[in-house]
Amino acid sequence: MVSRTMNIITGLIALALVGTFTIGLTQSISKGSAGFFGWGGGVIIAIIVGFVLLLAAYDLYDTAVRKKK
Repeated sequence: MVSRTMNIITGLIALALVGTFTIGLTQSISKGSAGFFGWGGGVIIAIIVGFVLLLAAYDLYDTAVRKKK
């Protein structure tokens, strides 16, 4: 069984890596390198990525940080 501290550390590292990748991908899409110009494509994808990162952060909290009864 993996300790609680190790779960938190690896979860934060994974969240940082996923966040870096998805935010970089969103930035490249917003700049128009994927064919999406203006507010149409970039903002929608940024909202979706932000929501997904919030869900990932909540799952990390629920899995590793919050104490189970």
